[in-house]
Amino acid sequence: MSIFVDENTKVVYQGLTGSQGRFYGLLNREYGTQVVAGTNPKKAGTDVEGIPVYATVADAVEATGATASCIFIPAPGVKDAVIEAAEGGVKFIVAITEGVPAQDEAWFFNKLQRDFPDVQLLGPNCPGIISPGKCNIGITAGHIAKPPVEGEPSVGIVSRSGTLTYQALYELKLNDIAVSTCVGIGGDPVPGTSFIDCLKAFEADDQTDAVMMFGEIGGSAEEEAAEFISNEMSKPVVSYIAGVTAPAGKKMGHAGAIVSGGKGTAAAKMDALRAAGVHVGNNPTEASQLMVEVVNGLKK
Repeated sequence: MSIFVDENTKVVYQGLTGSQGRFYGLLNREYGTQVVAGTNPKKAGTDVEGIPVYATVADAVEATGATASCIFIPAPGVKDAVIEAAEGGVKFIVAITEGVPAQDEAWFFNKLQRDFPDVQLLGPNCPGIISPGKCNIGITAGHIAKPPVEGEPSVGIVSRSGTLTYQALYELKLNDIAVSTCVGIGGDPVPGTSFIDCLKAFEADDQTDAVMMFGEIGGSAEEEAAEFISNEMSKPVVSYIAGVTAPAGKKMGHAGAIVSGGKGTAAAKMDALRAAGVHVGNNPTEASQLMVEVVNGLKK
């Protein structure tokens, strides 16, 4: 299995007719993802290399049976695009766009929770999700991930950082380790999908044998994840927290990566994770090597 998306997932691309949407929509289709539609109210009735374009997500869902959407809309339009997708009937929304106003994120996060509790939002400001060999939605390079192999352990990955997501995928592949699903949740202050959402799904997934979690400074998501791991997870978890040398009080890259006082530091997160029984690496490569040891132990 995998989590959230698989070979049966049908995806509509909101923004398929734009340069980025077109590039990644076609790239995802080439990977094997069922890219069944795009949307643009001004270009309904046209197509992008055989992918039909509809005026709305609802029209696309009715015509194609799409179950997921991927948003490549400029930041000011993401708020409306997310709600259009939910109202249109898709159950999984991937918002790639960065720079979405935090107040917009908070508004549609709460609206989805209240009015569309069965809809899962990933992002905004994330690389997307890939279930290797089955489905790739977003901007992750498919060739850097090893698909699951029957009889061999597979690892699930969840990360706040896009580039660290790619590094984890590639380093595991170099060590001949397969990945069930890799989820980039994004580093904005109000992510649609949390570490706990993914950890819970990985724990329930019979194809995921261990989990790699990449966090970073700022907020309390990693400490909350540590508590969940301690109480709910039976599968081994390996982690790395970016930002060990980051100075307090300064925003470092992601909008959510700001340390306030003694809270949200890398050291505090690492301590919490170690206390929960997590194998914590001091850098991404060390974390990958720790996962190699975990997987080798699972093979015995």
